[in-house]
Amino acid sequence: MGEQSGSLRFSFLGPRGTFCNEAVNQVAEKDATLIPAVDVPAALNMVRDGEADYAVVPIENSVEGGVNATLDTLTQGTPLEIKAEMLVPIRFALAARPGTRLEDVHRIATHPHAWAQCRGWIAEHIPGAIHVPTTSTAAGAEMLASGEETPGFDAALCPVPTCDMFGLSSLSNDVADNQNAITRFIMVSLPGAQPERTGADKTTLMVQLPSDEAGALLSMLEQFSTRGVNLSRIESRPIGDALGSYAFSIDAEGHLEDERIQAVLIGLHRVCPRVTFLGSYPSAVGKQIRPRPGTSDTDFISGRRWVAGLLGRRTLHEGDPA
Repeated sequence: MGEQSGSLRFSFLGPRGTFCNEAVNQVAEKDATLIPAVDVPAALNMVRDGEADYAVVPIENSVEGGVNATLDTLTQGTPLEIKAEMLVPIRFALAARPGTRLEDVHRIATHPHAWAQCRGWIAEHIPGAIHVPTTSTAAGAEMLASGEETPGFDAALCPVPTCDMFGLSSLSNDVADNQNAITRFIMVSLPGAQPERTGADKTTLMVQLPSDEAGALLSMLEQFSTRGVNLSRIESRPIGDALGSYAFSIDAEGHLEDERIQAVLIGLHRVCPRVTFLGSYPSAVGKQIRPRPGTSDTDFISGRRWVAGLLGRRTLHEGDPA
């Protein structure tokens, strides 16, 4: 993070021991200040309120898809921008107080996304177990470790290292239904300069469609396809003012400095009532983007120069040879 990294403050979805804690450790220097937040909106609003320089929050899971709290909070209030993304492999432990047996477990606390990723294992090994929702994957484990006599549940689904962190016993370290599950996290700050273009970048947008025009979705998608820009994620989110009124959260392959991304933004601005730019940043996968023929920066620049040459011709006047 540069010479000022020691003074940087990072809010994240807490408490300590969450997968989000693992993600923030990928981008924060050792001497940075880490501030756990009770939920995603709280973490993001700490940046808006000047209480943190960056927020690290989940945005997408390979099993459950987008994290709605993040998608919605990003575009409500003071503008924010994504500066980086991180990927964290997901493995769950079933944590309980020492002495608890598997047959003693009837109520399990965890975040809804974690429950969705483990419900098959739970149904097989603890049929009839009830889900107790929590704000994060570590919150239930923290409550078990707090010594509260009746927390309202018998065990918690949490990251494997969190068991040791809170002094709990693991009834299983291999609970997840999908062994290849990954959660994508983003690092968010107030708007500013974009990270340098790498050739393996993403641009995130929220695009609102006109509600009374037939073919509005097709018109929006054509802005990307005609310029050779691939979408790695697109999800609809209700605007909230009326049924049938939607915006689309989009990850497009490319950087704001790419000519084709600039052309897409101009096109979207023409046909959509609201376009929110949420940042251009390096893809965590690092796969280089190969523009299809006719959509490279050189192609766009060459085309503009050709048109400029046409516009630069002197106008024919009456009497001039045609």
